[in-house]
Amino acid sequence: MFKSGAFVADQLDGLQESQIQPNGVDLTLDAVFEQTAAGRIERGDKTVGRRRQLDPTEAPWTDDDSAGAYTLGAGGYIVRYGERIEIPADHIGFLYPRSSLLRNSCMLDTAVWDAGYEGRGEGLLEVYHELTIEEGARIAQLVLAEAEHVGEYDGSYQRENL
Repeated sequence: MFKSGAFVADQLDGLQESQIQPNGVDLTLDAVFEQTAAGRIERGDKTVGRRRQLDPTEAPWTDDDSAGAYTLGAGGYIVRYGERIEIPADHIGFLYPRSSLLRNSCMLDTAVWDAGYEGRGEGLLEVYHELTIEEGARIAQLVLAEAEHVGEYDGSYQRENL
């Protein structure tokens, strides 16, 4: 059974009230990266390709000089979420794109977050038509469901980006 947005919010720190939804919590954009070198996935290991963090520029529609925004052309980008995630025992986390991305010809690809995962996760943002997106914009919704499992996550991405 999926948990309420209030339950999910209790698992995270530093949320704005606007991030709490009836069935989950919105995650925000912290940083955008462009992959610059090939990675490798083997039967027993993996290597993440080198990346370059993009610099946000001032958003053209705001008077706030501190508000940064990324203008992204068509392509694939790695995005880092702003919130620290802790998936509780007996739960599994799923992340879905916000409809605003879909309505702007973008898709957010994510993976399952196992019980015990802790970190500031990443996803793949597919952009099909130029998009300007501000730092701190809500881009995904995290939902949690109860799940039976043996053990908890202890892989190489544990505590990533902390």
